[in-house]
Amino acid sequence: MKAFAQLFLSLDETNKTNEKVKVLKDYLTAVPDTDKMHMLALFADRLPKRQINSTLVRNWAIEASGIPVWLFEESYHVVGDLAETMTLLMPQSINSSSKTLTEWIAEINSLADKTEEEKKTWLLNSWAVLDSQERFVFNKLLTGGFRVGVSQNLVIKALSEISGIEAPILTHRIMGNWQPETYQYSQLIQEKDDSDDISRPYPFFLAYPVQETSEKQKSAEELKDSLGDASEWQAEWKWDGIRAQMIKRNGRIFIWSRGEDLATDKFPELHPFLNDLPDGTVIDGEILSFKNGLPMPFNVLQTRIGRKNLNKKILEESPVAVIAYDCLEYMGEDVRYKTQTERRLILEGLQSATSFPQIFNISALIPFSSWEELSTIREQSRAMIAEGIMLKRKSAHYQVGRRRGDWWKWKIDPLSVDAVMIYAQKGHGRRADLYTDYTFAVWDGDKLVPFAKAYSGLTDQEINKVDYFVKRNTLEKFGPVRTVKPELVFEIGFEGINKSSRHKSGIALRFPRILRWRHDKPKEEADTLESLKALLGE
Repeated sequence: MKAFAQLFLSLDETNKTNEKVKVLKDYLTAVPDTDKMHMLALFADRLPKRQINSTLVRNWAIEASGIPVWLFEESYHVVGDLAETMTLLMPQSINSSSKTLTEWIAEINSLADKTEEEKKTWLLNSWAVLDSQERFVFNKLLTGGFRVGVSQNLVIKALSEISGIEAPILTHRIMGNWQPETYQYSQLIQEKDDSDDISRPYPFFLAYPVQETSEKQKSAEELKDSLGDASEWQAEWKWDGIRAQMIKRNGRIFIWSRGEDLATDKFPELHPFLNDLPDGTVIDGEILSFKNGLPMPFNVLQTRIGRKNLNKKILEESPVAVIAYDCLEYMGEDVRYKTQTERRLILEGLQSATSFPQIFNISALIPFSSWEELSTIREQSRAMIAEGIMLKRKSAHYQVGRRRGDWWKWKIDPLSVDAVMIYAQKGHGRRADLYTDYTFAVWDGDKLVPFAKAYSGLTDQEINKVDYFVKRNTLEKFGPVRTVKPELVFEIGFEGINKSSRHKSGIALRFPRILRWRHDKPKEEADTLESLKALLGE
């Protein structure tokens, strides 16, 4: 665990890519193979299952620290992170443990069959033999809050440089249904992959945003300058659903979400069309709720996401179908090396042969002859229940991850309203002592009604100024939440709006964020609930 805790600390202390890769390589060359696989699993968000709930962990931490409950809670509100709070408040350990990362995770997993008293004894003993840095990482693993400032791509880069295996191959090998207890490091880095995992998906190819530094979208003229001749590109609608790969191999079917969740059982309506596909087929596409042959807004699909049991009512209210984008494997052959145009022909052939055209749709190509024409078409996105337009170079191969050049997403400008900040709460991590999480309200008559929360969109300098305002204009305190003087006005952008019975305002926004601080606008000129609800009709 010492080596892993040091890795975590070293990665947290640098923002330089090359230094992070070096730190990862040093770790990979120093620890046992089992620890390498567990590290890889953790950095790929494959965390051990939580065996002790947060309330018990917190109560036992208070007992171990020997401080009053109120002081622990106040400290937590200041620090903003439970794992770090517990680490800071506990007495320093004079002992040391030689257990590896693998051994600690095995012990965490073994808690499933333990009684509450046995779990408590184990946890107190564990805290006692870990130094401060080890304890912090251990607490992160235990509470399910493990996050580290390094992308999976950097881990793969370090692993590639050590093993000599190309990064795209390694990325593919860590996709799918594997566990660090059974997938050996020697299997991962061998020259030829003899894995018999027929469920394994391919790494997703992700589109790069046409405009990534501002909410103001590029003009058609700017697009022409950066992408060249429009005839080299195909355009499709950017659908708002669940990105997934649908697989049929050896007579079995699998559905993987982009987040690497195996979701086969969550979409029983798709099984007939998948079983109808030729063996050795992998399709990339979007799963959406459909009714009468038309896609429905994402909030309809949300009603069934996360549900363990899909009852008849849910299946009737939110039936799903597929809009396919691409074909990655055909007749058992990896066809990602073929051009976009060639893969499109394969996909069209599969769709034309299906017995389930109402379930298996293809993302329609948008005919256009110029960027100016496409820019006009893009304005129809919301009417199409789409987020904008996808641009794909006709000669492009299917690549790995987010790459500039061949796939672009040209999203529509966000909807926006001007709103008043009424509540604030401190953030987490490096912003744990700053008020960075805000609640916004609009006018309903002479009252301000909260309708959205947002915590992104401001610069560090602006956050410091808002924090200064909150600390000097707090009206009430409710635990970590502060009611502030309703004075600051911000423009809030969002992708969509829906009715909601769970919110006081009666509405819910999709992806709300701060577009700008309206220094020029007094609170009286903020928007109204009526104007927000008018957007529902649009």
